[in-house]
Amino acid sequence: MSRHLAACEKRRAAVAAADAQPGKRVPIVHLLVQDAWEGLYWLHLEMDGTAPLAELDDYLRVIWLECCEHLSEFSVGRRMGRPVGMSRTAAQVFVPGAVLTHTYDFGTSSTTSVRVVSVRQGRPTTRWPIALMARNAPLAATCQECGSPAGYLCTECLYDDDASGELCEAHAKSHPHDEYGDPMPIANSPRTGMCGYSGPADPPY
Repeated sequence: MSRHLAACEKRRAAVAAADAQPGKRVPIVHLLVQDAWEGLYWLHLEMDGTAPLAELDDYLRVIWLECCEHLSEFSVGRRMGRPVGMSRTAAQVFVPGAVLTHTYDFGTSSTTSVRVVSVRQGRPTTRWPIALMARNAPLAATCQECGSPAGYLCTECLYDDDASGELCEAHAKSHPHDEYGDPMPIANSPRTGMCGYSGPADPPY
C-alpha cells in the first residue's frame, strides 16, 4: 500500500490541487499505523506536521480505540518506553525512520506502532489535521455455530471457552452466554473484544 500510495494518480492529483492553493507550505507526514502484535489492522494516515501528537491520539481513539476514556501515551520503543509529550508536533517527532508506540489503556492495553513512511513539504489535502488515505479491509469472520459470515463476538466464548466467539446475527440473538454481557459487534479495529469497546465513532474520519 505504501508503494501504491506513492504512485497513485488520484492521490497525486489531490496533492497537486492542495499545493496549488495559497498559503504556507508545511511538513506533511505519511504515517503507517499498525496494531503492534500481528499487524492485521493498519491505517495509512497523512498528518499536518504542525499539529500536536494529541490530535493523533484523539484520531486513534475515534477510529480504533475509545471505550471507557482510558489514559494513553506515546513512547519511543515498546510499551513502557520513554514517553513522548502529547504537545509535541508531528514534525518534531516524526522524522524519517522514526517509530513510536501508542498505548491506550494501561489495564487491558491496546498497543499500536506508528512508523514514518515519508515526509513532504506542501499543503494538507483536507482542512483536518489528519487524513485517512487507506486502511485494511475488515477481517473475515465465520460463525462458530454454523459457518456463516459473522458480525458479532462473544467474549465469554473467546476468553473462557477457547473458542473463536464469532457469531452470525441469528446465533448472536440466541446465544446463551451472558457473563460478559451480550455479544459485541465485530469492528474493523484491534480493540474488538477488549474491555467495553463497541465500535468506532461515526465517520467521516
